[in-house]
Order: sequence, then structure tokens, then C-alpha cells
Amino acid sequence: MSTTPADFNAQIIEEFCANGGRVGGMFEGAPMVLIHHTGAKTGTSRVNPLVYLQDDDRYVIFASKGGAPTNPDWYHNLVANPNIQIEVGGDMIDVVASEAAGAERERLFRAQVERMPAFAEYEAKAPRTIPVLILTPVSGN
Repeated sequence: MSTTPADFNAQIIEEFCANGGRVGGMFEGAPMVLIHHTGAKTGTSRVNPLVYLQDDDRYVIFASKGGAPTNPDWYHNLVANPNIQIEVGGDMIDVVASEAAGAERERLFRAQVERMPAFAEYEAKAPRTIPVLILTPVSGN
């Protein structure tokens, strides 16, 4: 029995919320974040579970889409509406998303590959440069 990506994400989100930000299965032990964002075209509120890399006080996410030829929809939403909220553990944090470039993008992507080697496979498979997004907390969080 296969599930849709939406069903898969819903299951992860449910597990995340029930377990204080921790999930099992293929993501067991991986740092997870829920990004709460707005659809660029629809204006609909959306939530996506993602693994992240901590970089000082910033959260770094990767628009890998498993190495697919296109960027995930959430990437376009964050480009259009960069002021979002993230859920880490039990905390909601206001952040601003920005795309890393050049040496900073390479440093962050390499750090993620070191931590989670599957990202090297996504990079090799994708016919595009995988965007790296930095989520910077807004002052006062």
C-alpha cells in the first residue's frame, strides 16, 4: 500500500506533535522542524516537516525534494512569503527565510551531507542546484 506525499507528511506532522518534535522511522534521531508557511498562489496556510541543520542561532533547510528535477512547492512559497513560523520541539519561532549563495551555500550543504549522506545522493540525482534556505529568528523570539 503506497501513500501520497501529503499522507506521508501528515503522519510525520502528527508524530512530531505527539512526541515533542521527535519522530521515528527513517527520520529517527534527525533534527526535525515544521515550517508553517503561506501558499504563493493560493494564500493557503501550509505545514511541511523537514530535517534541518543548526547553524549558530539559525535553522537551515534544504529544498532537495529527494533529488527530483523541480524544487518543492514550499520553496516557492518561502521565496514569495519569507516571513514564516517554524515549530522546533514545542516552540513556535518567527523567522525570516533567505537563500544561501556561494561559499555559504556550499559550506552549509557540505555540513548537511556530512551529517546525512543521503543529501549527496539527492545532489547527484538532481539536475539542478539544490537551494539551501536559512531561517533566521526574528528579534524578540
